[in-house]
Amino acid sequence: MFTGIVTAVGRVERIEDRGDLRARIGCAYAPETIAIGASIACDGVCLTVVDRGPGPMGGWFDVDVSAETVSRTNIRAGRAPWAAGRRVNLERALRVGDELGGHIVSGHVDGLAEVLGLTPEGDSARIRLRAPAGLARFIAPKGSVALNGTSLTVNEVAGTEFGINVIPHTRAVTTWGEVSAGDLVNLEVDTLARYVARLEESAAA
Repeated sequence: MFTGIVTAVGRVERIEDRGDLRARIGCAYAPETIAIGASIACDGVCLTVVDRGPGPMGGWFDVDVSAETVSRTNIRAGRAPWAAGRRVNLERALRVGDELGGHIVSGHVDGLAEVLGLTPEGDSARIRLRAPAGLARFIAPKGSVALNGTSLTVNEVAGTEFGINVIPHTRAVTTWGEVSAGDLVNLEVDTLARYVARLEESAAA
């Protein structure tokens, strides 16, 4: 379980096709603090650590990525699939007693949202995106979404399109300062919205 509050930006060091994908992520986490079997959200994708060690950024960890995960995420999709040098947002799993600063995020990506445009708004950036039709119904104004692992508040919704505002701090400490129109970002809708919709479907049945 995660909160969508990014704690570090890592870098893909290498990626190999072994049936499943094996990716090595360089990070600032001290290797002795990374447990084998731990969950780390990488651009919003919950992945399990299978190896770790010291590296030029401080440490590194290896993860295996299944075909199911690849099919739902931007790891092998869009203009910038995962490759050596790509920067990714990182968040370690929530621990009992940690501050819940964002919203409850599972790290199970629902699909991809396309960045349609970016507009400066003061020092912030207003970003417009398009969600898949099947997921758009879970996105509501002033609700929460996780995009590339970042908890963000929805400003407005129009059909399958929605807007968010990214403040300077978020752009500085995540990869959102590098996003451009046409990019595909990992989308996880709010778990609460999903369950409310399911309850409504059950009540109508």
